Amino acid sequence: MREHERLRLAALHEYRLLDSPAGDELEAVVRVAAAVAGVPTATLNLIDENRQCQLTTVGFEGGDSARSDSMCAIRFETGEFTWVPDASLDPVYRDNPWVTGLLADVRFYASAPLITPDGHALGSLCVFHSLPGTLDEDQIARLKDLAEIILALFERRRQARLNREIAAVSEARQQWTDTLLETIDVGVVAADEDGRLTLFNRAARDWHGLNADPTVDPRDFSSHYSLFETDGRTPLATDRIPLLRALHEGSVSDVEIIIKRPGGEQVHVSCSGRALIGPDGRCMGAVVAMTDVTVDRAQQRAIERARRELAAANEDLRRSNADLANFAGAVSHDLVAPLGAVGGYLELIEDVATDETRRWVDAANRAVTRMRDLIRSLLGYAQAGSAPVRLVPADLNDIAEQVLADLHAAIENAKAEVAVPAPLPAVSCDPVLTRQLLQNLIANAVKYRHPDRPCRITVTAVPEGTCWAVTVADNGVGIPAEQRQRVFDMFTRLDDAPAAGHGIGLSSCLRIVDRHGGTIRIEDNPGGGTAVVFTLPDGCH
Repeated sequence: MREHERLRLAALHEYRLLDSPAGDELEAVVRVAAAVAGVPTATLNLIDENRQCQLTTVGFEGGDSARSDSMCAIRFETGEFTWVPDASLDPVYRDNPWVTGLLADVRFYASAPLITPDGHALGSLCVFHSLPGTLDEDQIARLKDLAEIILALFERRRQARLNREIAAVSEARQQWTDTLLETIDVGVVAADEDGRLTLFNRAARDWHGLNADPTVDPRDFSSHYSLFETDGRTPLATDRIPLLRALHEGSVSDVEIIIKRPGGEQVHVSCSGRALIGPDGRCMGAVVAMTDVTVDRAQQRAIERARRELAAANEDLRRSNADLANFAGAVSHDLVAPLGAVGGYLELIEDVATDETRRWVDAANRAVTRMRDLIRSLLGYAQAGSAPVRLVPADLNDIAEQVLADLHAAIENAKAEVAVPAPLPAVSCDPVLTRQLLQNLIANAVKYRHPDRPCRITVTAVPEGTCWAVTVADNGVGIPAEQRQRVFDMFTRLDDAPAAGHGIGLSSCLRIVDRHGGTIRIEDNPGGGTAVVFTLPDGCH
């Protein structure tokens, strides 16, 4: 199909006239056309791709016929008025079935084409007679005028239909908008160009307890609708009302105010909106959307209170740690020194003691030793919690060698074997505290060795995320599964422990690991005994 014909058919179908009633006006125009031409028959023809549709007729029963049989279809696209006195004598029409008697016996024939403003031919206004005839210039002019009237009626019908469709769409959109506004939990308010209220949706009505009242002066909005600053006490000044700011400033964004509901309940809302500008650039009003942030702001206030409380707690902890450090110093000076003096006097007494009193001296020496060990453990625990943490890359191999050197005598006396089967990694740690951590764990493994087998201790490390998991495993007496969590509590000792202790060592270990942001746990050692696993940050990250 040629592009021109495709566009012509699109224009024809746009009018939606085919197979539709013509209506009184079009029928009247066709009657007038017959009268102007002085003939008994006339028709309004529309021509589509395959047929001629006689929309309305005068003087005969109209209907559809093939386009190939149509007399009007021959020249209607030229846009020229066509008429012949006797079609039976015209070489163009004499063989047409409307002339030969097959469909009719047309002799006089005249046709005014129906051409749209865009140049598309829709059909024709046709007058004809079974007798030869003629037309003068005035008749031809009037028939052309009637063709223009028909096109105007076509256009009016099309515009009326479009207006109905637009109205239906607008009504549907308005219903959709109204439904949306009444459904959402966002408050929507609007005002005209004078600031007078024109709209409150459901949420806005619920919050204010009132509907939009166009009679309320904008200067009275704050008192009439209970608008306050975010402190909930200061009435909102007129120039601070978001709707009026949007109207006068063009837009507002994330402005927060308080609305007091009837009964005193407050709604904390965040407002954003803009002025409504018409096609001519004139301000037509403003609209603002309000979001309820009451819960969010309450949570923020709770978080701020928690932050302040945490800061206060941290300050208390800092002071507590400082006090603990001072206490450790006092213990070191005021307790350890006197215990040293007591030990010296006991040695003097032992030199002159009898067998009976020597037993008492030995008991006193053991008590002094236990007291000295307890004080040393308490000092270690205090240092683990109060000493500044200095995180630096450190080689665990070096730290392990230092620990084994420190514990050499205890390891030798216990005939223990401490193995590091593979090189240990570099970790990010405080070397002093990590040395204390590793020393506590290996010393515990030596102390709580099994009496029936040689003591074996291994230190290994494997990657665990961005950390290293370091394991100190022994084949000692082990720790029952149900007691593995509580052994990290201060002064906790297992009832059946074969060796004496103060219950402080593992508490110090937990404290050191916590301060490095790691974890510590106790697991079974597959060969019997205990495996203590702690994590430290990877020194390469």
